[in-house]
Amino acid sequence: MNKTILITGSILGVLGIILGAFAAHGLEKLIDKNAIESFETGVRYQLYHAFFLLIIGGTNFLKEKTKKEIFYLVLIGLIFFSGSIYGLSTNSLTNFDIKTIAIVTPFGGMLLILAWVLMLIGIIRSKVD
Repeated sequence: MNKTILITGSILGVLGIILGAFAAHGLEKLIDKNAIESFETGVRYQLYHAFFLLIIGGTNFLKEKTKKEIFYLVLIGLIFFSGSIYGLSTNSLTNFDIKTIAIVTPFGGMLLILAWVLMLIGIIRSKVD
């Protein structure tokens, strides 16, 4: 599982850098400044959680079950949180009205928070000094 977590964290990091560059250089003429700032928020949270997964995958003080739970919470949370922000920010460029499913953004945020809480609980329960 550690390798999967580390690979996923690396991929999310690469995609975060690409999406950040796209926001700075490709979207600036297509969407307004507020939409770019929102898009960049999605990128920022994606990168935070890419690093989070790299930390989780590289530790040995959390139980494998806890790591797996954190992994899935982060993955689903990012899809809902950052993914919906990307969609909402670029909504004017598509024919699909993403606003109809925007309710998933706070749900994704809650999943990300829960992942951090699980890590905290795992650290408290660990035998590491």
